[in-house]
Amino acid sequence: ATFGCNVIPTKKPKTFLQLVWEALHDATLIILIGAAIVSLVLGLIFEDQTTGWIDGFAIMVAVVVVVIVAAANDYSKEKQFQDLQKQIKQDQNFSVIRGGSIFSLNVTEIVVGDVVSFKYGDALPADGVLIEGNDIRVDESSMTGENDHVKKRPDRDIILLSSTQVMEGSGKMLVCAVGVHSQAGVIFTLMNQGEKKTSDQKPPPLQTPPKRPISQNHVPLPRRAAAATTRQTNRFSS
Repeated sequence: ATFGCNVIPTKKPKTFLQLVWEALHDATLIILIGAAIVSLVLGLIFEDQTTGWIDGFAIMVAVVVVVIVAAANDYSKEKQFQDLQKQIKQDQNFSVIRGGSIFSLNVTEIVVGDVVSFKYGDALPADGVLIEGNDIRVDESSMTGENDHVKKRPDRDIILLSSTQVMEGSGKMLVCAVGVHSQAGVIFTLMNQGEKKTSDQKPPPLQTPPKRPISQNHVPLPRRAAAATTRQTNRFSS
């Protein structure tokens, strides 16, 4: 297609061990791990070896539990997100008007210029403008974070964004952007680039400002002041 296909590349999901490693980078957990090690060492050295390890071991167990729970929650969210994307790509079909004919197309086959019919419960397949509608309300929380449903009318607030959910009504939209060029695609692309840059970024080397060449006629200010003072002294003494 001239304006791209309606596919947003998905990033590779993180493994459970990667999520565990990320959870261990929390500043609070790092402090607790350090406290647990110190408590274990001091308890074994200065207290009874049969009971001195208990406090440090208890802190370490608490850290392990917190890390596992946090990683499990993140892994569950990653899996749900991947399953949702697969379901949208494979199962969602729309009635599309293209070249004066009506087709039933998969969401990945929609291109710029298509007129797409949608109804209550659909996740909008692309960015577009509303050209016909009836009591349409859209949940744009996935894009804007606002929980209030936005009312759409052909004569007011006609912009429709991909991946937003139609909560009421039905209508038709003219597709204006698909895939990575849609708002959802731009956000996903920026997020993936941001994560890659954060992981690969290295601090820039320290740079010293270039030294300005000193001309032969240039005399530092202290020397000029001293010379002027000497001349004034010699003039008054003479």
